[in-house]
Amino acid sequence: MKALVEFIAKELVDHPEEVSVKEVDNDGSITLELSVHAEDMGKVIGKQGKIAKAIRTVVKAASMKENKKVHVEIV
Repeated sequence: MKALVEFIAKELVDHPEEVSVKEVDNDGSITLELSVHAEDMGKVIGKQGKIAKAIRTVVKAASMKENKKVHVEIV
């Protein structure tokens, strides 16, 4: 999941070298914290949060295949 989020984010931003994803384990669920360059924050979130929602939907679909709960936070 971490690699998937990192790949998607790097394709969206102007500063792909500053994309990082931190994986935090929380009692059976996994939280992926995505951080990007300040100028790229709007590109990752999108208008009215549509791109962020799409990223979360893709990760949720992939995580259901592996029977895991994964949440994506944009920091």
